Amino acid sequence: MSEQKGISMNKYADMWKGLGLDIKKHDQLLTSLGGIYSDVYMKQEDRPKGMEYFNFVMSEVHGLRIKELLDHKEKGGKVVGTFCLYVPDEIILAAGGLSVGLCGGAQFSIPAAEAVLPRNLCPLIKSAYGFKIARICPYFEAADFVVGETTCDGKKKVWELLDDHIPTHMVETPQMKKENDRLLWFDEMEAFKDKMEKEAGISISPDRLEEKIKLVNKKRRAMQRVFNTRKASPVPISGKDALLVSQIAFYDDPERFTGKVNELADELEKRVKGGEGVVDEKTTRILVSGCPMAVPNWKLHQTIETSEAVVVCEESCVGTRYFTNLVEEDRPTLEGKLKAIAERYLKINCSCFSPNEERIDQILQYVKEYNAAGVIHYTLQFCHTYNVEFVKVKEALNKAGVPVLEIETDYSEGDVGQLKTRVEAFIEQVSQ
Repeated sequence: MSEQKGISMNKYADMWKGLGLDIKKHDQLLTSLGGIYSDVYMKQEDRPKGMEYFNFVMSEVHGLRIKELLDHKEKGGKVVGTFCLYVPDEIILAAGGLSVGLCGGAQFSIPAAEAVLPRNLCPLIKSAYGFKIARICPYFEAADFVVGETTCDGKKKVWELLDDHIPTHMVETPQMKKENDRLLWFDEMEAFKDKMEKEAGISISPDRLEEKIKLVNKKRRAMQRVFNTRKASPVPISGKDALLVSQIAFYDDPERFTGKVNELADELEKRVKGGEGVVDEKTTRILVSGCPMAVPNWKLHQTIETSEAVVVCEESCVGTRYFTNLVEEDRPTLEGKLKAIAERYLKINCSCFSPNEERIDQILQYVKEYNAAGVIHYTLQFCHTYNVEFVKVKEALNKAGVPVLEIETDYSEGDVGQLKTRVEAFIEQVSQ
């Protein structure tokens, strides 16, 4: 990521030029990220040894993994860029493709987006769009096409604009969970299967789809193991490190990632048995709920964990929503397997759904399971679904006697001081 991480800026220069990146801006981005990563992650004490792999992945975030994607394409495989959990990895993998989460968590690319898009738009959307039009993200440039979804009005309109810059396939995400919505969602899964078959020039067999269903389920189980150890006191891994594992899940090789996460889980389970934690058992335990946090969005976790508290769970797309529920295995027909995929993905409790009582119930459940002293509800500016849904989340938490703080922010560092003050005051309140 930077020279201090042992990575030469010139090591992949020819590859980046071949992708058509704006090299000057890209180098500026890597230099900035290297410094941020060092400050946030490398200064932690008593980190699990298993995190060394994830340090390596971040040091090669725009290097080795991009080379792997390009090698895959040279062999005839497809690379599919995604933004959201509702895009089924199982179908992409079954068609011989690779799924990669796209850049969208940095302030760096937002000025380029705001030359086109309204300023009063979700920073995640602006960041992603800006990374593409400014040619800063190698994942965008390596992708054959990207898959957008309709989880919010801002996204679905920007994906129309994005299609002018890279082929963009739209998946219609239902807004309710009635029977007709389930039928719509199954039709979308069939259509996406057809899209992948056309792009890859192959037919997805039931056996091939079953193989990938089981692979992705193994990945989810591995992440479940890591999160389960966070229920212990003292907690064996910092919230920042657990967040990093979840973020890397979106673009690392699934088999390799699963193996490394299981190795980390083995180590964490040993720590739990030995009563070993990264913080004192009296440290205030916080559950973070709300919007996703894409790399390098570590601002809130860093603020919390430098304020005498520790994050023990993320009720988020980059957290529990990623791995909660498995796809039912061993259904006999291709149609049955597609229905199993559709059923599992529709259980993701995104705030795009109305009503969405299941999400509120999950938050209350996680507060108990992870023994959280309070909840910090994280909302990106102009993310109206999470912002409005917080009204019901707050009502439920207040009724249950659980302290809650709402944080609405963007990717800039301009509010860090104010954020720190509010978080410290909340932690002091829940610690009494």
